[in-house]
Amino acid sequence: MADAGDAGNTRLAIVAGLTMIGIYAIQFVAARFSLREHLTATDLAALRFGGAGVVFVPIVWRSGFAPMRALGWRRALALAALAGLPYPLIINWGLTYAPAAHAAALCPASIVFFSFLLSRVFFDDGASQRRSIGVVAIIAGLLLFIAAARDAANGVLIGDVLFIGSGLMFSTYAVLVRRWRVDPVTATAAVVLLSCLPLPVLYLFAPSHIHATAATEIAGQIVIQGILAGAAAMFLYTYIVRQLGPQTASLFLPGIPIATVIVGMAVLGETPMTIQFAAIAIMAAGMAFSAIGTRSASASLNAPASGGS
Repeated sequence: MADAGDAGNTRLAIVAGLTMIGIYAIQFVAARFSLREHLTATDLAALRFGGAGVVFVPIVWRSGFAPMRALGWRRALALAALAGLPYPLIINWGLTYAPAAHAAALCPASIVFFSFLLSRVFFDDGASQRRSIGVVAIIAGLLLFIAAARDAANGVLIGDVLFIGSGLMFSTYAVLVRRWRVDPVTATAAVVLLSCLPLPVLYLFAPSHIHATAATEIAGQIVIQGILAGAAAMFLYTYIVRQLGPQTASLFLPGIPIATVIVGMAVLGETPMTIQFAAIAIMAAGMAFSAIGTRSASASLNAPASGGS
């Protein structure tokens, strides 16, 4: 019965991962569209957590603040600093320097790398040879994707560094969620609600074009950046981390640039170069190789020992 339950949880985690990939692909394309012509980085961050707050305030109001009090304000603030308001601000700031394809590739690549590294350091998680090779292939494919898209603008490097920094932040968030055994709803609610507190200050002092933007675009970004990316995707990733661990959860993230390319081609008419398609194939192979390694490792751990009494 326990094995059946574990298999069911794994299947739910896989569905959650695929859903998360779709949400983030739509988010990057929508963010690029608005940042290129209408809204500012702080506008998008405010809409993200304003929309997410609308979702989580009723949840917290109904369930009470006991889970957040049990988490503790220090831990809640640490999670909010890593995955809350500063996180999308850094990504959106990077998008003002570098193309969306860089964000869609470098953010997941850095999360894969840092999740792999931090899990080995803090949890002494073992890594099979297959998984190690798969992670190397994923990172190589992502770097190839970025190298092919790089242009001559000096500001691109600033954007790339910001994207890598955001990956380190989110990886640390995932490790802390696992280390502290935080419930996904509690972690996401703490991040969202604490990120809503500075929004009035941003509204008063940060640069904004929100008053000159159409109401339909604002409403769309509230749904995409707030309800989907700010609330649903964060909850899904936290759930995956709890079920599968940071290393395995991070293996879903290379699917984001693949989905973003597809959505970008359909919505923005952007077609990658041939070398970028090759990079996508390398990433997909790396994910498959890592998944096989994970499944093989699980089978070995669950296999009965021979000769035992």
